[in-house]
Amino acid sequence: MSYLKFDKEHLINLEYSLHREILRSNRAGSYISTTLNGCNTRKYHGLLVCPIGNFGGEKHVLLSSLDVSVVQGEEEFKLGIHRYRGGVYEPKGHKYIQNIEFRHIPKITYSIGNVYLTMERVLSEKKEQVLIRYTLENSPAPTTLRFKPFLAFRNIHSLSKANLFVNTKFKAATNGISTRLYDGYPDLFMQFSKKNEFVPVPDWYYNLEYLKELNRGYEYLEDLFVPGYFELVMNPGETIIFAAGTGEVSPLALKQRFTKEQNKRIRHFTFMSSLKNACGQFIFQKKSGTDIIAGFPWYDSISRQSLIALPGLALATNKNTLFSEVLGTYKKHFRNGLLPDNIHSVSPVYHSADAPLWFIWAVQQYAGTQRSPRGVWLNYYTTVKEILEAYRESNTGAIQTTEDNLVFAEKENTALTWMNSYVEGKPVVQRAGLAVEINALWYNAIVFALEMSRLSGDKAFIQRWKNIPQQVGNAFLRTFWSEEREYLADVVKDGVADWAVRPNMVIAAALKHSPLSKEQKKLVLSAAKQKLLIRRGLRTLSPDHLRYKGVVEGDPAQREAAIHQGAAWPWLIQFFVEAYLDIHGRGGLPFVGQLLDTFEETMTEHCVGTLSEVYNGDPPHKGKGALSQAWNVAGVFYALNRIHNFK
Repeated sequence: MSYLKFDKEHLINLEYSLHREILRSNRAGSYISTTLNGCNTRKYHGLLVCPIGNFGGEKHVLLSSLDVSVVQGEEEFKLGIHRYRGGVYEPKGHKYIQNIEFRHIPKITYSIGNVYLTMERVLSEKKEQVLIRYTLENSPAPTTLRFKPFLAFRNIHSLSKANLFVNTKFKAATNGISTRLYDGYPDLFMQFSKKNEFVPVPDWYYNLEYLKELNRGYEYLEDLFVPGYFELVMNPGETIIFAAGTGEVSPLALKQRFTKEQNKRIRHFTFMSSLKNACGQFIFQKKSGTDIIAGFPWYDSISRQSLIALPGLALATNKNTLFSEVLGTYKKHFRNGLLPDNIHSVSPVYHSADAPLWFIWAVQQYAGTQRSPRGVWLNYYTTVKEILEAYRESNTGAIQTTEDNLVFAEKENTALTWMNSYVEGKPVVQRAGLAVEINALWYNAIVFALEMSRLSGDKAFIQRWKNIPQQVGNAFLRTFWSEEREYLADVVKDGVADWAVRPNMVIAAALKHSPLSKEQKKLVLSAAKQKLLIRRGLRTLSPDHLRYKGVVEGDPAQREAAIHQGAAWPWLIQFFVEAYLDIHGRGGLPFVGQLLDTFEETMTEHCVGTLSEVYNGDPPHKGKGALSQAWNVAGVFYALNRIHNFK
C-alpha cells in the first residue's frame, strides 16, 4: 500500500489534478516535472530538463512530453493531455488514468477497457537521462503502442516558437533515434529496450497554453516540435523501457538500469520518509564539488539557503560526509571573507551580509555531530578566522562593525539579508543597518570560534577575541531588546529601531550561543507564537502591521511585494522548535509535535511529497512560488528529527 495515492475521482477532475505537481531530480542537476495528469502547465515542466554546458550550465527543456497511444484495431486511444490556446484540451488522456501511487517513484495506471498499462519514470542518478518503464499489466491480446515525443530545446525561462532554423533531421540509433534541434545543444537520444519502428512525421504543434504562466502574468504560449512517432507491439505482461538522454545507451541494459535506479530511491511509507525522499533531490554534484540546489524548478544554488539547509539534508540522507563535501566546496569560493550569492555564477555578486556567518553556523552544526569536534575545526578554522577578521576590520565593503562591535550592513537599493525580494529594482524590505539575526549570528560565531580555539590551543586568536563576546552581547541587548515590548527589534539604523514583529528574532533565540537570557528567549517565542506562527511555518510580518500582505497573488511585482511582508516560510520552524525545546525541554514536545504534524497535509497539496517555497499567511495557507524548496524541506525534517530524538 502506498502512503501517497490518488484515485480516478481525483485525476479526472482537472481543477484538482492540474494544480498538483510531480517532481523528480538527480545528482546531475536534471529534473522531471509535470502535473498529476501529465498536462504541462508551466514553461518549467518537462520530462528531461537538464543543465547544458555550452549555455553556462543553465537548465534547458529538451524533452517536453511523450504522448502514448494504445492502438486496438482501427481505434487509437490517446493517453496524453495538452492544453491549447483558449483552454482547449486535446487529447484528453487523463480520463484513462485509473490511479497514481507513490512508492519509490510515481506509478500511473491507465485503463482502456480491459487493457491496463502502467507507467513509471525515473532519472539516472548521475546522467542527463530519463528512463520510463511501461508494463502491459493486462490485455486480451498483443497491443500496439505509439510514442510521440514533443521537443523544446530551450532555456527553462523562455518559450519555443515555430521557426525555420530548426534542424528536422535525425540519425538512427540502436532501437531509436538521435536528434538535435539547434546548434550548441547535445544530441538527444531516444531509445527503447525493444525493437520498434520510427515513423518520421516532422511537424510543429502550435500554441500549447501553460495555465500557470497565464495566471502568473507571463508569456504562456509555446510551439513544440514533434519529429515523428515510434511504434511497437507489446505482449500481455511485458515490460519495456524508454530512455531519453544526452548519450547513447545499450538497449539490453535498460531494464537492469531502471531497476537499479528505482531501488536507490527512498520509499514513501510515511511523512518522514517522504521528506527524506524530497531532501535527496536537492543534492547535486559537479566537477567543482557537491552543492545544494535551492529549489525547483527555477532556482540554482543560493549560498545562504544551501548552508541553512545543509544540517537537515545531512540528517535526512544519513550522510554526515555531506557536511564536509558541501563545506569543502564553499570554502574555495570565499573572497575577502564573503561568499558569492551563487558560487557557480560566471559573474559572481556578493550581496549577502549573512552567508559567511551561516557558513560558520554550518561548521558549528557539523562539529556538533562529532564525538571530537576538534577535527572539524582544524579543517575550517582558517576560513572561519578569515570571515571574522574581515567583518571586524570592515574589509567587506557594505559590511562594517560599529564602535561597540555590532555588524552594520547597507548598500543602496540592495537587500543584504534573506528578505531580498525586489519590485522595480528596489528591495521590498531593505533592512539596512543593524539586522537582528546577523548580529545574533555574529555573536554565535565568535563564541563558537573561541570555544574551538581553546580546544586547539590557538592562544593568539583567544587573546585577540576573548573580550569581544561580552562587548557584542551587551551592545546587542542595548540595541535590540525592549523591556516594554518584550521582544527584539528587527533592524536598527541611526538609533531608530524597527519594531515590526518579524521572525528574525526567533533565529537569535535559537542559536546555541545567544546574548539573550532564558526569560528573554521565552518572551521572544511568545511574541512569535502569538503573531507569526501558523501551520506552515512563521509569517514574515505580523498581521496587525499596516504593510502586512496575507496572500501571495497578482502580477510578479505584487507577488514579490508579499513574500516577505506576510507570507510564511517553513524553514523558520527549525529555529522555533530548537528554541522552544531549549526553553521548555521535554514538556514542550507535545506542542511542537502537533505543530510539525500539520505539515503532513502539504504532501498532497501543491507538489506531491515536498514543501513549496512559501505559503500564504492567511488561511488556508496555500503553497506558492517554487514547487520544492531545499531549506523548507530540510528545516521541517530537522525539526521532526529533533522531536523524535529529543534527549
